[in-house]
Amino acid sequence: MIRRDPFCLVIAAPSGAGKTSVTRALLAHEPALRLSVSITTRAMRAGESDGVHYHFRDQPSFDATAAAGGFLEHAGVFGRSYGSPRAPVEEWLGAGHDVVFDIDWQGHRQVRAALPGRVVGVFILPPSRAALVERLGGRGDPPDAIVRRMAHAADEMSHAGEFDHVVVNDDFAATVAEVRAVLHAARLARRRLSGLEHFLDEVMNR
Repeated sequence: MIRRDPFCLVIAAPSGAGKTSVTRALLAHEPALRLSVSITTRAMRAGESDGVHYHFRDQPSFDATAAAGGFLEHAGVFGRSYGSPRAPVEEWLGAGHDVVFDIDWQGHRQVRAALPGRVVGVFILPPSRAALVERLGGRGDPPDAIVRRMAHAADEMSHAGEFDHVVVNDDFAATVAEVRAVLHAARLARRRLSGLEHFLDEVMNR
């Protein structure tokens, strides 16, 4: 029998490029996929729920988890800490589920190092600089925050070449379809199919 080894799909993008919206749409289309919900020290925003959008924790709690090796990846962004808890991801992989991450390029590097051979990276780009500025402005951020985020976005985009796949988010539905195509192709990758040789031997020699 052919068995498929589950993997982690890391979706990264500069702020405002749409990675969270794409990730949520992907989960709506792929019920077997699991979401790695990050832990953060930032304050909860209106409309957010603990355990759904993030696990909201204070800095001492976050630091204790990091010291205990409880993160697959963690980093500081704009003075706040973010990290992907290790235990649920390892549990889901062990149960045969693929896991999607909504993190940045630093997290992508760390997860690849923690789970070698089990990570597929997708980087989402905005269609243009003007579109990114418009999207950040639509969030209601003050001008100085937009300038700071644009500088951070430029640094983020300079790491797009580290990812397996790059998608330009010009049309949202098309972007979701392209990321789903990456997911489906990764599930069929030969190196993730355990027992293939035995299966082929049975098929060819019976």
